[in-house]
Amino acid sequence: MDESARGPGPDRGRPSAELSEEGLRKLLAGLIAVRDGDLSVRLPSDSPDLLGEIAGIYNDMVDQLSLVTSEVTRVAREVGGQGLLGGQAREPRVSGVWSELTSGVNTMADNLTSQVRSIAQVATAVARGDLTQKIRVDARGEILELKETINTMVDRLSSFAEEVSRVAREVGTDGNLGGQATVRGVSGTWKDLTDNVNSMANNLTNQVRNIAQVTTAVARGDLTRKIDVDARGEILELKTTINTMVDQLSSFAAEVTRVAREVGSEGRLGGQAEVAGVSGTWKRLTENVNELAGNLTRQVRAIAEVTSAVAEGDLTRSITVEAPGEVGELKDNINAMVESLRATIRANEEQDWLKTNLARVSALMQGTRNLDVVAERIMEEVPPLVRAQYGGFFLAEHAADGTELVMIASYGSPEGPEAPPRRFRIGQSLVGQAARSRRAIEVHDLPPGYATITTGTGGTDPSHLIVLPVVHEGQVLAVIELAGVRPLTVLHRDFLDQFIETVGVNVSTLVANTRTDELLERSQRLTAELSARSKELTARQEELQRSNAELKEKAALLADRNRDIERKNLEIEQARQELEARAQQLSRTSMYKSEFLANMSHELRTPLNSLLILAQLLAQNLEGNLTEKQVDYAQVIHSAGSDLLQLINDILDLSKVEAGKMPVHPTTFALAGLMEYVEATFRPVAGEQGLAFEVIAEPGTPERLTTDESRLRQVLRNLLSNALKFTEQGSVELRVAGVPDDHVPASLRGAGPVVAFHVLDTGIGIPSDRLESMFGAFQQGDGTASRHYGGTGLGLSISREVASLLGGVIEVDSTPGRGSCFTLYLPVHGRGGSTEASAAAEAEEADEPAGTPAAGHTVLVVDDDSRNVFALTEMLEHEGIRVLTADNGTAGIELMRTREDIELVVMDVMMAGMDGYATMAAIRKLLRGRHVPIVVVTAKAMPGDRAEALAAGADDYVAKPVDTLQLLTKIRTLLSGEPRP
Repeated sequence: MDESARGPGPDRGRPSAELSEEGLRKLLAGLIAVRDGDLSVRLPSDSPDLLGEIAGIYNDMVDQLSLVTSEVTRVAREVGGQGLLGGQAREPRVSGVWSELTSGVNTMADNLTSQVRSIAQVATAVARGDLTQKIRVDARGEILELKETINTMVDRLSSFAEEVSRVAREVGTDGNLGGQATVRGVSGTWKDLTDNVNSMANNLTNQVRNIAQVTTAVARGDLTRKIDVDARGEILELKTTINTMVDQLSSFAAEVTRVAREVGSEGRLGGQAEVAGVSGTWKRLTENVNELAGNLTRQVRAIAEVTSAVAEGDLTRSITVEAPGEVGELKDNINAMVESLRATIRANEEQDWLKTNLARVSALMQGTRNLDVVAERIMEEVPPLVRAQYGGFFLAEHAADGTELVMIASYGSPEGPEAPPRRFRIGQSLVGQAARSRRAIEVHDLPPGYATITTGTGGTDPSHLIVLPVVHEGQVLAVIELAGVRPLTVLHRDFLDQFIETVGVNVSTLVANTRTDELLERSQRLTAELSARSKELTARQEELQRSNAELKEKAALLADRNRDIERKNLEIEQARQELEARAQQLSRTSMYKSEFLANMSHELRTPLNSLLILAQLLAQNLEGNLTEKQVDYAQVIHSAGSDLLQLINDILDLSKVEAGKMPVHPTTFALAGLMEYVEATFRPVAGEQGLAFEVIAEPGTPERLTTDESRLRQVLRNLLSNALKFTEQGSVELRVAGVPDDHVPASLRGAGPVVAFHVLDTGIGIPSDRLESMFGAFQQGDGTASRHYGGTGLGLSISREVASLLGGVIEVDSTPGRGSCFTLYLPVHGRGGSTEASAAAEAEEADEPAGTPAAGHTVLVVDDDSRNVFALTEMLEHEGIRVLTADNGTAGIELMRTREDIELVVMDVMMAGMDGYATMAAIRKLLRGRHVPIVVVTAKAMPGDRAEALAAGADDYVAKPVDTLQLLTKIRTLLSGEPRP
């Protein structure tokens, strides 16, 4: 048995020599393995002796060393190999050197983690463009050098970025060329990069400035400049493109200038621009210029051909070339002029024919005292002139049993010369009826067989008959009958009407001469019979001779008187014809002017209506969303529109005055109110012009006047406006005073008390020879029609006519350079018109209720003008009214059929297609449309339009431009009234 297995004894703790050597060798092998880095070797620790304890300690040491080694290795692998910063070595059950080693490793890992993370944060910020970050962590050695290097790099990169950004902003954004980047303390790549940026900015500056110089020169019309700066790439392409554009533009400008000079200055038509090598817009522009020149050539040549033909007397030509715009208007005007010339020449030719033949036939009737010869000459000349194939002259002969009409001459009569003459009593047949009624009788479409017109080759029936009585001084002298196969023309009828009057004078003279001759013959027969009697009758015979002499003298006097009568009748007839012709021309001119003014009133008032309504709504700024300047703009627009409306009213007033249709409604009113109106209206205007302005009522002036106050205000407005307009310095004064009886104008004497309105100024004055002509239409204060002082020149003309309608008169006293005094004289108690009726009407109008609020009601607006529809809709919706719209009469009628909530209709009159009157008539035929109120809104505003609208079914009438307050008052009144019966 081994001794080691023995029980305890005194030698137990002492190893044997053999085991000790083997144990030491195992220990040595373990230490050698630890030295060589092999920590896997373990010693057996089951020995109970000292070697077992050493082995246990050795094994514990190797375990701790293995644990420390694995932790350090793990931390080194994570930080150095995997890049996982922040790792820590765990140190369980270690102490002493091992604990210090673990702590040192962990400290090294913490320092490296914080430094690397700080460097990474700065590098990441730089990569993201954030140059404000710096490395702040503590470091030593090479890490410190790396920290300082990176911080210096960030500073220089920030300075470089700021400079490059500044240069880019100045050049690229602000447009400030010539900027340079300045980065101090840089070298190497940073310096090269700075130099490259500066070189780029310098090149771009030179190129852009050169391009700007050339394009500026082109914009100013200088096509001689070119881009000469060196350039490459796209800038070179831009340079080449601009230089090519300048060359083409220069060539195009030269060609267009040549064509314009040839066509516009030298008058050589047909020129064409030729620009080689162009395309796109330049080619289209060249073609457009050539097309313009070609069109102008064709149009001007066509106009020249027609005007040359007209100058040579050829009025058959007209301009047929197509031409739009103003050239089209010129074409239409020239064609209208040629047509007017044709009509004028035709009318002149007809008048020449009429006067020539009247003179010729009248001359043929002169120089003979035989009625039969005169009748034969009339029948020989008149029927061929008026293209009649049959004619008869019936002379009135007085017999004991009445007057008979005997045919003493004929033209184309089928009866033979041996046939007895036809005779008719007054009232018998159409011949006698014409004599009885003393009016011409004309019959068309005669039945077959009524009469026959025969020639050597055949015969035909006339289709037209006219019977003309010859009347002089109320006495029927003869009847002329004419028949033909064709109706008489207007010219032939005018000839016959004038010729019949000439025949009447001649026949009357011949009848008087015949009676004188009969008396003379009877006297001679009596003388012969008395001569054969006894000598005792000599004394009586001498007396009869004296009677015969007196009769001869009377006959001569009668013949002279007849000749004077014929001459005067001829002169009167000519004057009457001229007056009739002028009256017809004036009537046509007045009709054309009235129609023109009515149409122009509609065309001007229609857009003006929407302008004034919307401008007033904007000026009121009810929603408060406009600036004070915008409100001022709206007020200026409304004021300008109101001035235009006043001009339209002035022109219409002038037309009404000329036509005698201006209404006057006299009322009795207080003079003080009129004075306050003048003061409030004109004192601000005078203040703006730096003029003194006074309104004075002298003692003794009547306190109340009876006249049309609105017309009186119109006259005073015109007179005061002229005074302010023609006065640059000094004063303007309105002085009202009663007029003494000895100073009353002649035309107002007997009219009762007279009041005078004196308008005095210190203006330019009027020459004495211009005082009367200045009251003509379109005359200025200097007596001319020039526009030197502005205005229309209608004010004084209208004022004088209105003053006349009011029963007054305007007089003027003026000295050039010192001023003028216009005086309006008016009767205190008025003239003309029914004061009571007008006052009652005015009172009724003044007492008209304002009506209930219209909010919540539904109104239909029928108007074909979208601007007016928009303006009226805005105005009505602002009052809380629901608005339905229709752009024509048919659509309005359809809405009335389908909508039950319509309570009132606002209707325009002058609409395309179905006008307002037809639309109102159709609405009134509908069952519910009979009771719906209709307010007519029209821009025509001519005399009689209101009465016509009310007669057509309207309940009320408002003229455009619409007074919004007036329209809303009428709408409220109608919406609150009883239903229409």
